[in-house]
Amino acid sequence: MSDAAPCMWMRGGTSKGGYFLAGDLPADPAARDRFLLGVMGSPDPRQIDGMGGADPLTSKVAVVRRSRRDGIDVDYLFLQVFVDQAIVTDAQNCGNILAGIAPFAIERELVDAVEGETTVSIYMENTGQVAVARVRTPGGAVAYDGDARIDGVPGTASPVFIAFKDTAGSSCGALLPTGNVVDEIDGVAVTCIDNGMPTVVMRAADMDIRGDESREVLESDETLRTKLESIRLQAGPLMNLGDVAEKSVPKMSMLSVPTAGGAVSTRTFIPHRCHASIGVLGAVSVATACLLPGSVADGLAVVPDGAVRELDIEHPIGATTVRLETDAAGTVTSAAILRTARKLFDGMVFAADPVAA
Repeated sequence: MSDAAPCMWMRGGTSKGGYFLAGDLPADPAARDRFLLGVMGSPDPRQIDGMGGADPLTSKVAVVRRSRRDGIDVDYLFLQVFVDQAIVTDAQNCGNILAGIAPFAIERELVDAVEGETTVSIYMENTGQVAVARVRTPGGAVAYDGDARIDGVPGTASPVFIAFKDTAGSSCGALLPTGNVVDEIDGVAVTCIDNGMPTVVMRAADMDIRGDESREVLESDETLRTKLESIRLQAGPLMNLGDVAEKSVPKMSMLSVPTAGGAVSTRTFIPHRCHASIGVLGAVSVATACLLPGSVADGLAVVPDGAVRELDIEHPIGATTVRLETDAAGTVTSAAILRTARKLFDGMVFAADPVAA
């Protein structure tokens, strides 16, 4: 073992990963990334020599520091550690790992807990946006047990309510970075949207799938994966993301009519593996697309009326509820979501010497 650092491993939403104080990691980004590759055991499809779980959803890192920004409690940098490539990227946010930031900040005494419930304002360094999380803190300590349930996580836990504002164009510079509600790439109609997560939305039928297939079936469909990657690589520059060959964005979400009473059904690649559910901010982007007249979701999605709308975004293991508020023009002004989090362990994590890519 070549190095070690204090670390808290947490489940945040339907993901899990290592949560670090910024001061406990190497200050040089290249050295930090080498260390994290060694922690996760990447690159290796099984990540057998590290903490990663051989899945993008379990190979994630949060870097947290006390914020110097007015009105902000902590700064949060999300890092995606690739499983089978020696890549660590900060090209996106992660709304699931975000669910653990407030509990971690309180545990590490970056934020003082108050009796009952503590509000933590979080600056998301990846995109320069702010989220506000509310965590139950009876007796001034984080409560992890509770009665909140989210699809994709067994059992129940204490709720973490997260509100997002001003997320439109957070990575791409505009809600619709191409300037169009619909574009055509490789003969497929797509809506390129960024309301917190750069996402290419398309109809499942246009990709020659039903949209209700299992994750395993879709991942084994080489024709589908090739088509998705071709579209993704072309969409990257159109969305102001540049060359995305080695980036984890944009996400690729295929839509079909809802089957369980929700707003729309999704199957999402992130970008090369089919998501077991759907990312938090990816769900926000998809939900926003559902509200856009003329988008590829128009005609598929079942959208409630009103200035405040709750949309259940169906995915392979259930649904994620997104609460959108709109102004008089129908523009989304804020989004909120319910997540849960749980502390898994707290101690020292050791990094092996990274394997050569």
